[in-house]
Amino acid sequence: MNAASPPAPSPSSLSTSYQPSEVEQPLYDWWDDSGFFHAEPDDSADAAHPPFCIMLPLPNVTGSLHMGHALDHSVQDAIIRRARMRGDNALWQPGTDHAGIATQNVVERELAKGDLTRHDLGREAFVERVWAWREESGEIILRQMRRLGASCDWQRSVFTLDQHYQDAVRKVFVRLYEQGLIYRGYRLINWCPRDTSAISDIEVDHSDEVGELAFVRYPAADGGDGVVVATTRAETMLGDTAVAVHPDDQRYTDLVGQTLVLPLLGRPIPVVADSHVDPEFGTGAVKVTPAHDPNDYEIGQRHDLDAIDILTNDAHINANGGPYEGLDRFEARRKVKADLEAAGLLVRVEERTHPVGHCSRCGTVVEPRLSEQWFVRVAPLAERAAQAVRDGRVAFLPERNAKGFLNWLDNLHDWCISRQLWWGHRIPAWYDREDRIHVLATDPSPAQVEADGLRQDPDVLDTWFSAQLWPFVTLGWPRDTPELRTWYPTSVLVTGYDINTFWVSRMLMIGLHILGEVPFHAVLNHGLVRDRHGKKMSKSFGNVIDPLGLIDRYGADALRFSLLRGATPGQDAPLAEEWVEGARRFANKLWNAARFVLGRLPDGKGVPAAFDEVALQIEDRWLLSRLETARAAAEEGYASYDLARAARALYHFAWDEYCDWYLELAKPREGDRAAAMVLTYGLDNLLRLLHPLMPFVTEQIWQALWQPSGDSLMCAAWPSPQPGHHDPDAEAAFDAVADVVTELRKFRADHGLAPSARIDVVAAVSDLQRQRTAEGLDGIRRLAGVASWIFAEDANQADGGPVGKVVVAGGELYVPLAGLVDLDEERERLRRELARAVSESQRAQRKLSNSGFVAKAPEAVVEAERSKVAEWEAAVAKMTAQLAALG
Repeated sequence: MNAASPPAPSPSSLSTSYQPSEVEQPLYDWWDDSGFFHAEPDDSADAAHPPFCIMLPLPNVTGSLHMGHALDHSVQDAIIRRARMRGDNALWQPGTDHAGIATQNVVERELAKGDLTRHDLGREAFVERVWAWREESGEIILRQMRRLGASCDWQRSVFTLDQHYQDAVRKVFVRLYEQGLIYRGYRLINWCPRDTSAISDIEVDHSDEVGELAFVRYPAADGGDGVVVATTRAETMLGDTAVAVHPDDQRYTDLVGQTLVLPLLGRPIPVVADSHVDPEFGTGAVKVTPAHDPNDYEIGQRHDLDAIDILTNDAHINANGGPYEGLDRFEARRKVKADLEAAGLLVRVEERTHPVGHCSRCGTVVEPRLSEQWFVRVAPLAERAAQAVRDGRVAFLPERNAKGFLNWLDNLHDWCISRQLWWGHRIPAWYDREDRIHVLATDPSPAQVEADGLRQDPDVLDTWFSAQLWPFVTLGWPRDTPELRTWYPTSVLVTGYDINTFWVSRMLMIGLHILGEVPFHAVLNHGLVRDRHGKKMSKSFGNVIDPLGLIDRYGADALRFSLLRGATPGQDAPLAEEWVEGARRFANKLWNAARFVLGRLPDGKGVPAAFDEVALQIEDRWLLSRLETARAAAEEGYASYDLARAARALYHFAWDEYCDWYLELAKPREGDRAAAMVLTYGLDNLLRLLHPLMPFVTEQIWQALWQPSGDSLMCAAWPSPQPGHHDPDAEAAFDAVADVVTELRKFRADHGLAPSARIDVVAAVSDLQRQRTAEGLDGIRRLAGVASWIFAEDANQADGGPVGKVVVAGGELYVPLAGLVDLDEERERLRRELARAVSESQRAQRKLSNSGFVAKAPEAVVEAERSKVAEWEAAVAKMTAQLAALG
């Protein structure tokens, strides 16, 4: 924070209604301008403030704020704001990822509008064009995060193509290569024909599609019938080098080891036995295409089969496809089937639904393809990362997510890190005239290039390769910086469970390998944001909700609170617009409560707590005790990163206890110093505890409450335990008072009494209940409209005439009805209501006695009828008793 912060843009009093659009932007600008988000390193052994650090999961430079971001960023902001208030040296490190494929696609689409391609510009000019786009249009999401209230240290924002980041990426690549952990080789990878590049597993979206299963006969080389195989991709048979069957499949025992003839091309191929084959799929015999299927590739490795690539980079058939060369893959599929049918080798074609992988960026169907690429040898890295999870150096929240994470690490294949793109970190490898590889820490000089005929590898690195370095390069690595010594390892990584394997695992592996320490102590997994019915939000479903639109309508605090109330670790968070509207009403409730409090305080300003100097009434002691309970529950939620638990505890205290009970009881106590202290103390602590969840409205109210000069609520002290405020006796006494008020209010409603009508009460209760109730009689009289209250042994002490009976804990209350209601009219009303209740009860019972209804209706419908019976029977009993009381 700056030494002298400007005053907050907050008035000394609150307007008549809370308008987020008038509050949020000025407050955010003040926070940012005052440096409240900024942290300075302190790596001294006796640092006054313990370090706390969160790394923002770097959004793509092309991205815009969606609901998943809104949840992710709200969780992180709540955690970092609490850390600041606890006195930690808290850093939330922001930045953006260069997003190789996504960004290149955006710029290529812009070029296409002018009938240009990147090849028309050339590599250098195209990369310059992408940089220009980034300067003009990139990082929109960082500006949108500000609208949500994200308190990142924007002064430290990093882009993964900043020069120091490029230097670090190159250093890591060279080190891993020199250690034998990076190599170049032929392996099966995901290939996007549209982007003409390898892509990572996370960039492949799988969806079930209706396709076909073609059954094709492969004749035996000796003229026999051979065998029938089934395939969903008939064109790939052009690359077949075997047919495989399960070794235990008795149908094909005699066929193993024999030679078949590949239809259409006439190539001889063997029959091999492999336990991977599923005897239940198709005919139990499968074609093996090692260059175009991951399972077939593994079979090919086990049986030393050739791998024949039949595709060009843009998914046309190459020369290995013989007469089909030049055809698009899908056109080739149709042509192959037609030729097989003409040859009498297409047995049949069945409709079949099966998963198909698409490029997540452009939607193109992805091809498994054997290709020469750069790979990371992950086994030694993964083993060390798994051990860090098993020995507790890294904890997963929820803990169950560690199991899937470890399973991934234990079965990890080498990682393809090269991409056939122009935008990104270019691979620092050169090839000489003999095609020998030279991986260099610095670019070769022109003389070296000329002497050895060096040419640089044209590929760039997978975005995840640079992203895995995020936790330490952002802190200055490879330099030994105060930031790195202060905040590494970081405290907690907040992310969706869907990228544990693709990003979290890589950060853990490389952090341990390069720095020898885990990059974070905890991984907090939140779920996905779904609609109210638990359905995934999707444009195709028409249920996507725009977070910025909700902020426009209801304010950032309302959106944040709605999301965080559902943010139980590891569980998906449902959301509906009316829930955000409800959270907006909660913000209004706080605002109106604060306006009432300010109106009851001397000079409209908070009164510091000095409870030993005043006489506290029962409601004061109760409120302080309930606040301590709410604080403890909220603290447990915050400490365990269960923000939903914290939100629920604070909502209940604020609405149900502070506003609905205490403020009502405090209304007639104007000028009472004890009440002023408790009103202030309760509101102040509530604002502090709620601030991480709802920063804007709490800051604005806090400024009006204390009218500080340049100080912010986000820098105020976090509420500490107050065991002396825990008061079971006060809570028990107040519970008795609340029970009486609640039941008398129900009595008034049942009898249709006007708010102005005053009732007399004769209380026949236990001695303990008498003692507890007596302490709160003033409140009972005000809140329940009681004119007189008499403690008695029974109803006989009430004046003659009919009485109404009210059951409360520890006894009964009797209310004389004479003069309160028109007895004849009340009897007639009750008889009408009773007749209706009996009729409704009988109707529901007849429905339930119908065996056909019970057997055929959905269980929820049957259960609803049972509930109706119970409700109507209770109503019958109640009204019967009321009639008896009227005589």
